[in-house]
Amino acid sequence: MTFSATTVLVLALIAAVVIAIGLWAYATANRLDRLHVRSDQSWQALDAALARRAVVARSVALAIAGPSDPTLSERARHLSALAGRAERAGPGDRETVENQLSSALSAVDISSLRPQLVAELADAEARVLIARRFHNDAVRDTLALRTRRPVRILHLGGTAPLPSYFEITERATPAASTGLAVDTIRTTARIVLFDEDDRTLLMRGNDPKTPEASFWFTVGGGVEPGESLRAAAVRELYEETGHRADPDGLRGPIWRRVAVFPFNGDLIRSEELFFALRVRGFEPHAANQTVIERRSITGHKWCTVQDIVELDRSCETVYPYHLDELLAEAAEAASGSADPEVRSIR
Repeated sequence: MTFSATTVLVLALIAAVVIAIGLWAYATANRLDRLHVRSDQSWQALDAALARRAVVARSVALAIAGPSDPTLSERARHLSALAGRAERAGPGDRETVENQLSSALSAVDISSLRPQLVAELADAEARVLIARRFHNDAVRDTLALRTRRPVRILHLGGTAPLPSYFEITERATPAASTGLAVDTIRTTARIVLFDEDDRTLLMRGNDPKTPEASFWFTVGGGVEPGESLRAAAVRELYEETGHRADPDGLRGPIWRRVAVFPFNGDLIRSEELFFALRVRGFEPHAANQTVIERRSITGHKWCTVQDIVELDRSCETVYPYHLDELLAEAAEAASGSADPEVRSIR
């Protein structure tokens, strides 16, 4: 049996089309798998943020409860009950309960709360806001690909359930309604700085108003008007350590963190962007610190992962949270030549 040249050509074209479809289906299935993983992880982050808000809401309830005021006591009991329901709610009524909790928190006169609790509440709500947006973005991207006709016809999504959006009311941060001075537009550039031994440089500091409570943090500071993130990062690096770096040598931003905290009598709301940089080890010497930095930065240390674990065990707070678990990712970025995709952290 012989085949004509035309038949061979047709068969070759059919084979090429089948192979192309197979490669496309394989790549699309892998992409869908990654998107499902991303939406699952974003839901876990949102669930953790909502759980933390419920814990803070219960603390607020304890703070506003007063035996001399039946109305406040009843409001505190209601808020505490909603926090408990939010922690136990199933998927079907989670949105409803979380919206009820948001409404109850909106009714709290937080000007009567201590500044630290206001900061914790604002921080918890900021994390819910960011986590919800990241989750809904992940759901949108997953559904956009999953609902395409070729994907549905070929069942490339497998048996994985479709992810769903999570909609709760967004409201202004409670800090905005207090008499405290709040910087709501501050952007901070930070550097996770590594030496040749994979140690990272941490600064030790404290709030000038509470010098007895120290904490550790990465090099960095606020971005000045008209200044780029990279320029701010290398400027802060020089001011705090005396080391001059090339802005083009920074990798990132690799992480994004929203933080709300009291500092020097003000309530600060800051969006922090983290870069990674590897340098030869050196002994830091402050070059051009501000008055506040001279009062608040008290030391430094090149830390290994185990050093950071020990700091946590000794109850010395390290920012960002779980830095020991994040360092491998930052070290890989610092050693690479490409900028990774930024992701949200605590």
